[in-house]
Amino acid sequence: MNEPASSYATQEHDREIDLRDPAIAAFLAWLIPGLGHYYQRRYAKAILFAVCILGTFFYGLYLGSDSEIGWGRVVYVSWRTTDKRLPFLAQAFIGAPAFPALIQAARVKSGKPPLCDDFMAPPALGRAEGRITVDDIHRRLGRYFELGTVYTMIAGLLNVLAIWDAYAGPVFPEPEEEKKDEEEKDPNEEAGEGDNPKPQEASA
Repeated sequence: MNEPASSYATQEHDREIDLRDPAIAAFLAWLIPGLGHYYQRRYAKAILFAVCILGTFFYGLYLGSDSEIGWGRVVYVSWRTTDKRLPFLAQAFIGAPAFPALIQAARVKSGKPPLCDDFMAPPALGRAEGRITVDDIHRRLGRYFELGTVYTMIAGLLNVLAIWDAYAGPVFPEPEEEKKDEEEKDPNEEAGEGDNPKPQEASA
């Protein structure tokens, strides 16, 4: 049997989610994965996104780290002619965890030494700078440089989906149109005769 209209309306009301201020939620979701959903009191999603996205990002940092060349060497900002770090465009969507790369790049550009043992600092282009070079990083990390880069990029791109979910909310499937049960219909009603069936003629 078909559900009454009141029951269907109740289900529609239960599916509504208070997104609070979607713009603030989206900004917080970019700043720290899961924070926007926490702001919206969607705690299960907040924990899920924080653990999965941040876990993927920090695992990529771990793969791109070494005690000899420094930590987090797969996330850095560089627009130099011979070292355009395009993967950072995806990594930047992780929000605050990528901020150290911007700070280190600004220091190097202004002629100041990087902080925290070159953590997320752009590598030197040559030995004249007296720091770890791009060749040193590739030689030391090998394939783990590419793996760490991919993991951190994936984390940033996954957070794009989380940001959109915080802004627009979850997507619910459209309810299917109610189908009429032909077996339960009155054959007289189907014929358009309503409650006044035609009397049968008496046989001769």
